[in-house]
Amino acid sequence: MSKKITIEPVTRVEGHGKVTIQIDDFGNVTDSRLHIVEFRGFERFVQGRPYWEAPVLVQRLCGICPVSHHIAAAKALDVIVGAGTGHGLTAVGEKMRRLMHYGQFFQSHVLHFFHLSSPDFLFGIDGDPALRNIIGVIQENRDLAVQGVMMRKYGQEVIFHTAGKKIHGTGAIPGGINKNLSLEEKEILLNGADPMNADKMVEWSLGALEFFKGYHAHNKDMVDTFAAYPSNHLSMVREDGAFDIYHGVLRAVDNDGKRILDDVDYQDYDKYIEEEVRSWSYMKFPYLKHLGKEKGWYRVGPLSRLNTCDFIPTPLAQKEFELFKAYTNGKPNGMTLHYHWARLIEVLHSAEMIRELLNDSDLQNDDLVVTGEKCKKGVGVIEAPRGTLFHHYEVDDDDRITLANLIVSTTNNNQPMNTAVNLTAKAFMNGKAEITEPMMNAVEVAIRAYDPCLSCATHALGQMPLEMTIVNKNNVILDRKTK
Repeated sequence: MSKKITIEPVTRVEGHGKVTIQIDDFGNVTDSRLHIVEFRGFERFVQGRPYWEAPVLVQRLCGICPVSHHIAAAKALDVIVGAGTGHGLTAVGEKMRRLMHYGQFFQSHVLHFFHLSSPDFLFGIDGDPALRNIIGVIQENRDLAVQGVMMRKYGQEVIFHTAGKKIHGTGAIPGGINKNLSLEEKEILLNGADPMNADKMVEWSLGALEFFKGYHAHNKDMVDTFAAYPSNHLSMVREDGAFDIYHGVLRAVDNDGKRILDDVDYQDYDKYIEEEVRSWSYMKFPYLKHLGKEKGWYRVGPLSRLNTCDFIPTPLAQKEFELFKAYTNGKPNGMTLHYHWARLIEVLHSAEMIRELLNDSDLQNDDLVVTGEKCKKGVGVIEAPRGTLFHHYEVDDDDRITLANLIVSTTNNNQPMNTAVNLTAKAFMNGKAEITEPMMNAVEVAIRAYDPCLSCATHALGQMPLEMTIVNKNNVILDRKTK
């Protein structure tokens, strides 16, 4: 008898979504889908507004990654005000934005790993759900939990001193920034009392990596095979191939490491990327035009960034990157749970970069803004914590926005997440007649690896109910479980 299983909402992620799983008469999964059930509409909200409002308006998409939208929008408007792309800003302008962005990476990644994902590692996918949460982490490993909280707090302090606020700041403006970093602020972030200083953040970042690598060593078969599959990967890289989250060119590789998008200018992103609409989700499905819908989809985010770049330009993260690449003999890594490994290497790189930038005297300069000949169109691309983020704006003669197109990081990962859900559902549910809580959590673990911001909405703290129901083809309920 055919069945339909619904997981709604998906928990320990940003935003709200649901999963539906179709099971045939023999108990085998025939289809699985991740549905995004919220609609935000920011691409229309900003139309008609003066262009200089965009960096502040669009960051309201999210309470966890507002800096990413703030900077991507500002980079697009740099082009419109004639400041050019990338290195067109003053030294203090670019480096303050970079510091802000690395603070964002740092706090977002540690929030995801320590608060949302570490419960699955500490207690297991089939662990007691009463313990498999941040409260359980505090009880089981207090030091780990405290480090996660303090590391995120430090990242937010970096954002506060560069953007003016911890959430929804105003530091990046078209053509530059509106403040530099004072010597007092530099001292607070660089040499503050333990543990709130740059050296301690580097030390704790190394510790978090060792925690994951230790878990991997004892659970290698599960970590390496869980929702693993071949795919394309896309990210921005520096023009010399280095890892770079602020500026560069677009590069994509296939599962064999062959370049399928060869360091192209992101101002022309719409020549290479198309967005498909499907009836069962508000989130679109991007793909590379020249490969088509079936073969052109790709992954983004920490795993993909380490698959596309040639090296990481900080010593400790580079050492970890070399170990990461050696694990697959230099080939692209398609193991979904290795997103966490890559994410923690990025945490370490962020801590190193924050320390390096804080020691740069350019941050105390006063030449904050650059302007030039205005344009009608600008595209801003950065690497957000969850992956490549596109902001595209066009304006009229009255400086009002006439078009806005955003391809959010999680949108790029839409097809990959659906693929991971389908593989996991088949692995855990084929031939099973009864719903179990570990089955439900396994599907969510596959989604959580991507750290999705399903609607670019704010985290919810507290209880989020999850209900899974099996019905027959006549919609008669056969089984229902709630957690």
